[in-house]
Amino acid sequence: MHTRESPGTFRVKSFGCQMNVYDGERMAELLTEKGIAPAPEGEEADLVVLNTCHIREKAAEKVYSDIGRLWKADGSKPLIAVAGCVAQAEGEEIMARAPAVGVVVGPQAYHRLPELIDRAVRGDRATDTEMPANAKFAALPARRRAGPSAFLTVQEGCDKFCTYCVVPYTRGAEISRPFRDLRAEAERLVEAGAREITLLGQNVNAWRGEDGKGRALGLDGLIRDLAKLPDLHRIRYTTSHPNDVTEGLVAAHGEVDKLMPYLHLPVQSGSNRVLKAMNRSHTAESYLRTLDRFRAARPDIAISGDFIVGFPGESEADFQATLQLVDTVGYAHAFSFKYSARPGTPAAVMDGQVGREVMEERLQRLQGALNRDQLAFNQASVGRRCAVLVERHGKKPGQWLGKSPWLQSVFFEGESAIGELAEVTLSTAGPNSLAAELCVPAAA
Repeated sequence: MHTRESPGTFRVKSFGCQMNVYDGERMAELLTEKGIAPAPEGEEADLVVLNTCHIREKAAEKVYSDIGRLWKADGSKPLIAVAGCVAQAEGEEIMARAPAVGVVVGPQAYHRLPELIDRAVRGDRATDTEMPANAKFAALPARRRAGPSAFLTVQEGCDKFCTYCVVPYTRGAEISRPFRDLRAEAERLVEAGAREITLLGQNVNAWRGEDGKGRALGLDGLIRDLAKLPDLHRIRYTTSHPNDVTEGLVAAHGEVDKLMPYLHLPVQSGSNRVLKAMNRSHTAESYLRTLDRFRAARPDIAISGDFIVGFPGESEADFQATLQLVDTVGYAHAFSFKYSARPGTPAAVMDGQVGREVMEERLQRLQGALNRDQLAFNQASVGRRCAVLVERHGKKPGQWLGKSPWLQSVFFEGESAIGELAEVTLSTAGPNSLAAELCVPAAA
């Protein structure tokens, strides 16, 4: 690679999970602090960071396709950096296959992105896929800007080794960020305008730490402490693992007003045989008992989940068990996917790989049931009075969009502002959003 001028503008394109969104925001902050400006909307950037996800099939091929489009888009040939989990898993191959790429950086090393860019500008293609997670967070700049709702990564990595999943190999072992660092970052986010913080982790409820007095804390203790911040009005967390649910976390949903009545707890399958093959270490029955505990603590809680259909060896009877579990739970929201073989995972070489047509047909049936239940949950919300955190303008003049406590998208018209908690009555339900009427304060 030849020497080139230092980039004046950048664009970060993040794919995949919310943790990637958080990482993308942090990389943008790093680049801004280095003096590189975000590219204006509609203009080509001098530097493009592809912040990749490795969960789905053909993730690497999509990266090469994106690289090709960027390299051929016009004559400018931007400096391309590939970050995230594909970079971690396939960094050497990316460098070998894609001469257009100047930087490859893994998700635990992106705090070194500015120096890697400097090397690439000098003509030295640079790769860093080391995994010192806490060192990364210590090197990141202070948060200075935040929208009404902000992400805060509290835990990274996974020790569960589900047989279909690459996360332990791309994000490393479970680590918890220190309590004092999280408290300080949360304070800065609130000062920068955040009214809601979502705590993130591959297994967020595996977070462990010590408070300022040396007392051991779990995620519930962290939530209870953050709830003391006066200008922070809402707290959420995702993604949880059923085996890391504690009594304290369940109790927090009934005792901490700022903790929203929403729980994302992936189950993946309703078949115990499939769950064992996935190495999920819970059963359908134990999962349902866990949900019962949350509902006892917070009866109006909205339940969200994740599902994989077509896992190797999944029979029609196994799939029917998943549908039965869905009927039992009544999910307010859920994510569902066809099984995707990831190289290097045990499931990729298991016998009984399910055919594409069978997987597609099962996914359609599952999504039909999940969509039915999401609409039913929204319809049951009609008539509720609640606060909506306003996040942006709607498509119509005077229209606002935001989220209910149950993470439903809500739109309404009237006097409001971004970042405001608007009191509304939910009036009309659709499958993906609700309309609401702004409540007029009573005259004094």
